[in-house]
Amino acid sequence: MSDTIILAAILIPCLIVAIVFHEVSHGWSAKMLGDPTAKEARRLSLNPLRHVDPVGTVVLPGVMALIGGPVFGWAKPVPVNKWRLNNPRFGMMAVAAAGPGSNFVMAGIAAVVLGLLARGIDPGNVSAAMQWTITGIDYFILINIFLAFFNLLPIPPFDGSHIVEGLLPRSAARAYEKLRPVGMLLLVAVIALSWFFPDLGIIENIVWPPVEWVRGLYIGLAEAIAS
Repeated sequence: MSDTIILAAILIPCLIVAIVFHEVSHGWSAKMLGDPTAKEARRLSLNPLRHVDPVGTVVLPGVMALIGGPVFGWAKPVPVNKWRLNNPRFGMMAVAAAGPGSNFVMAGIAAVVLGLLARGIDPGNVSAAMQWTITGIDYFILINIFLAFFNLLPIPPFDGSHIVEGLLPRSAARAYEKLRPVGMLLLVAVIALSWFFPDLGIIENIVWPPVEWVRGLYIGLAEAIAS
């Protein structure tokens, strides 16, 4: 089995875990704020089969991993009814923020685990299995950070659009909300431009700099624990 196949076998489960917790966090936060729609739809489950989108969660990230592109994807959105929330305007912001927030938390947990693992390792005698384990944890941190920032982009239907909508004055928010029906087209356009015109560096120049900066903070945490 080539290193590329092994890497894809590591990246896809990492992405699935990151996405499932991201979506479940939306559902749980909505439930706590008054909307039980996700619970009624049986989506407050960590069973990935309830959340996996065959294209967005498996095919696309798998292909991107194999060709060396940025690994990202999506799951079936957890249903949220803003009008069942106790405070629809604030509630949608909080529910939207819960997804990326869960990814930052998981990245932090992974950094702690990485640091604890490193404490017991002899740098001169690291097995291949341990090297792949460390690589997997490192990628899990990176995927969670990337997923958080990617979802915070203010493009409907990303989480960032709900946060922006809640921060805008009500009249501006109503105008901004009208972009939601074309949001998926914007997403497809971003993916297509990134795919066919990689030299434009859309993802690398917009999302990657803050991702790398935050990743450095988490790796610093791991190194502090390891020392």
